[in-house]
Amino acid sequence: MKTIKHTPLYIVGAGVTVMLPSAFADGFLEDSKASLELRSFYMNRDFREGSGQSKREEWGQGFILRYESGYTPGTIGVGFDAIGMLGLKLDSGRGRAGTGLLPVEEDGDVPGEYSKAGGTLKLRASKSEFKAGTLMPKWPTLQANNGRLLPQTFEGMQLQVRELKGLELTGAQIQRTVQRDQTSDEDLTLNNKNRRFSGSLEGGDFELLGLSYRFQESTDFTYQYARFENIYRQQFLGISDRRQGDWGAFNSDIRLFLSDDEGSAQGGAIDNRAFSAMGTYKLNGHSLGVGYQAMSGDSAFPYVAGADPYLVNFVQVGDFAEKDERSWQLRYDYDLAKVGIPGLTFMTRYLRGSGADVRGADSGGERELDVELQYVFQSGSFKGLGVRLRSATYRSDFARDANDARVIISYPLSLL
Repeated sequence: MKTIKHTPLYIVGAGVTVMLPSAFADGFLEDSKASLELRSFYMNRDFREGSGQSKREEWGQGFILRYESGYTPGTIGVGFDAIGMLGLKLDSGRGRAGTGLLPVEEDGDVPGEYSKAGGTLKLRASKSEFKAGTLMPKWPTLQANNGRLLPQTFEGMQLQVRELKGLELTGAQIQRTVQRDQTSDEDLTLNNKNRRFSGSLEGGDFELLGLSYRFQESTDFTYQYARFENIYRQQFLGISDRRQGDWGAFNSDIRLFLSDDEGSAQGGAIDNRAFSAMGTYKLNGHSLGVGYQAMSGDSAFPYVAGADPYLVNFVQVGDFAEKDERSWQLRYDYDLAKVGIPGLTFMTRYLRGSGADVRGADSGGERELDVELQYVFQSGSFKGLGVRLRSATYRSDFARDANDARVIISYPLSLL
């Protein structure tokens, strides 16, 4: 019998080297996907009062290369994902930096470019999946920020079990993060907007266990328990529901967080209950939403620095998450495909908060008006190219007033 020689395939990433015979390479390669996103981002935040830097204004060009492999055949499939990112300075300078688009050096200079990369080893058995390495989580208790030139990433591992229909179990541990405008990883810390907390703010690992269950294809229930070592413990309960008929559609979203300090309480005393809810009615391209958010307890809402808090009133500038703050939101969207312009959408929302207990402030009110216009080419050579114009007007009794304008041009290209 003739012996068949297999040429090995090597995969290196996340500190792990895996050698696969070529007999398995077909399963690994045949479902592979690769894409390149070109993202041009201009941002201008003009502070209308207060001392310090009067304006932040920068423009950058980003390149985000993503690769996702398939899985090798067998009981346990092996795969690998990778991401490489490059940011170029198009316009910035001393006295205008700090938008979060580009890194700022200790002397105040902004480098001409910065880059970062990551790899993720993944294993699949049946309908369950394990990943270790670079992650961009979208969990209620931890959401990576993708609101600037390059996205924030985290280093850790996660397990998602989907063996029962409608039920998903999640377990994860996160050790480090690479912020959206940085090149190297760092320890996780506590967000301290408006000096909400005291102490070193530096914690250890972030761990979570959770489940989500979908029933009747219209209602989702989610529960998560998270522990940010030596900072806080947090429970999340959420229900989202979608109803549709001849009368239109109605979506509801209810979220509740229960948080307290944990271990050595490096961020000081934490005691917060955050309730937020949003109801949206849709008909003939129009959407009208009403939101409400309430903070109670002895502290503001805690979340990991750089990440996005999963609150309905977290918007372009404010998060409306101060101690004892109550806030509401009125939002309107319109899809102009209904008037013959497919790909063009409009959004505006107004938020007002009151009763915030902020250290050093005499009163606790804030408000924000956002307007957004977005167009995505539907056909032709520029199909998929998106142009997004965003504007925010923010006024506060305890933070600096600001006018915020952004222009984002994104062009995704499929390579595989």
